[in-house]
Amino acid sequence: MGKAPPSMRIIATLTQAEKEGKLTLQKFDISSATMNLTQLRSLIAVAEAGSFTAAAATIGVTQSGMSQALAALEASLGVKLLVRQRHGVELTAFGEQALNHARAAFAHLDAIRCDAATVTREQSGSVRIAAFPSVFATVLPTLLRRFRTLHPGIELVALETDDLEVETWLAAGTVDLGVVLNPAPDANAVPIGQDAWIAILPASHHLARRATLSFAELASEPFVLATGGCHVNARSLADAAGVALTDVRMEVRDWTSATALVRAGAGVSLVPESTLPERRKGMRTAPLDPPLFRRFGLIASPARQRTRVASLFIELAAERQPRNGQDDRSR
Repeated sequence: MGKAPPSMRIIATLTQAEKEGKLTLQKFDISSATMNLTQLRSLIAVAEAGSFTAAAATIGVTQSGMSQALAALEASLGVKLLVRQRHGVELTAFGEQALNHARAAFAHLDAIRCDAATVTREQSGSVRIAAFPSVFATVLPTLLRRFRTLHPGIELVALETDDLEVETWLAAGTVDLGVVLNPAPDANAVPIGQDAWIAILPASHHLARRATLSFAELASEPFVLATGGCHVNARSLADAAGVALTDVRMEVRDWTSATALVRAGAGVSLVPESTLPERRKGMRTAPLDPPLFRRFGLIASPARQRTRVASLFIELAAERQPRNGQDDRSR
């Protein structure tokens, strides 16, 4: 076998096969590995200064060190890059091409540094988000989890309260962002989900076999009123629809409590679809006709200057907007 050229070596590499008692020999071309940033920086400096002496002073190396670096670069490439003239140094035709690539390489390095600096600035800081319990139980956890994955250096403070206090905190600038219920059209809210209102009835109720129910039919029955800690509930919806809840037997805050009371035959109720239990033994459900929905929107506090961190969360929410008006919990 003939001698391998200077730019080629036979290198023994450890592989999985070695663990099995075998040693693999792999050819490795070191011509690309020996090209380094010092050599490329030297080429740029010589091209701009026109001499080894001036170029070496520019980048803070010795003249002999620069000469050695460029000689090694030429050797690894196998092409002449520079020609010494009486008045200085000139690039060959290929040297000009190599110079363009060297400058492009440093431009890309600068771009990487700039991007890294931007990310470093974005990955610090904090954002305070307020929402009411139903949102924390449904659409918000996915957004919070994804944001923490994308921006692990940002402190994310999530505060749970009722829907009216969310609006109060937003108006006062207590929080950066808040999820509001049924945001006004001019609120510049980012939709993050919606929920249908569903009638629930004891399994033995005389309306339990109906596919749909009108609000008036439901409101005329003995009623378990659940608020879920929100000002929008069966009572406010009835008022808006011109319907009276004529026989409210019990009033509770928790949706789960309302479901348990309905199972026990205490009355009928109206709850958000997302709060329905998976096991529905002892009860029946029916959508309203016409249907009613509650909508969730993410809003920035008008009393605080929006930070870059808050904008990042809003951008994430906008990218993951529910499709066809439904919240996409699989995402």
